[in-house]
Amino acid sequence: MEILCVALSVYSFVLLVRIILSWTQVFGWTPPEALAPVIRVVYDLTEPVMGFLRRYIPSAGGLDLSPIFIFIAIRIAQGALGC
Repeated sequence: MEILCVALSVYSFVLLVRIILSWTQVFGWTPPEALAPVIRVVYDLTEPVMGFLRRYIPSAGGLDLSPIFIFIAIRIAQGALGC
């Protein structure tokens, strides 16, 4: 159970990093080439879940709402596990 709690917390952090990366790119910041492998891992970990939800949850005025639903699902899972 503790491993699942840690995994959910880590995934929440990775998802937050993904959100921050998407906003920095909107404002024109280009990450250094040295961060490319890290960014690729972040996208590889989050895109399957976000892409799945995007098919069913429409964006609101260009705003991707899938991370919000993922955070809610993680919080519900953490509550069910007693994290």
